[in-house]
Amino acid sequence: MTVAQAVAHCSVSLEWALGDVVLPSGPLLQRTIGKVIKPMVFRDDEPFRRNAPTAKQLVIEGDRELRVEKERLLALIDRFVQGGAKGCTAHPHSFFGKLSPDEWAILMYKHLDHHLRQFGA
Repeated sequence: MTVAQAVAHCSVSLEWALGDVVLPSGPLLQRTIGKVIKPMVFRDDEPFRRNAPTAKQLVIEGDRELRVEKERLLALIDRFVQGGAKGCTAHPHSFFGKLSPDEWAILMYKHLDHHLRQFGA
C-alpha cells in the first residue's frame, strides 16, 4: 500500500463511520470472532497490531494523488468531529457489530493512528 492509497483507505473508513458507505455484515464466524475481540480493541489506548485483516471494500487499488487524498481525509476528519455522536452511522460494523458513537470515534482514532505510524507520520 502506498501512502496515497493508505490515506484514501482512511477516508473510506471515515465515510463508513459517517454512514456514507455501508458495508455488508461479514460471515457469521467473522462476526462471532468480532464480538469476542471487540472488548479487547476498545478497552485501552493500545495501538492496532500490524497486518490486521481489512474488509475487501476498504482495499484501495490503483494510483492515487496524495495531495487530493490528503485534502479529502482532512475534510472527512473535520466532518466527523463536527458531527459528533449524531453524525455517526447507526449501521453495524461488519466485524464488531453494533458500535456506539464513542466506539466509532475510538475505532477511527486507532485506525488513523495505525496508518500514520505505519508511514512514520
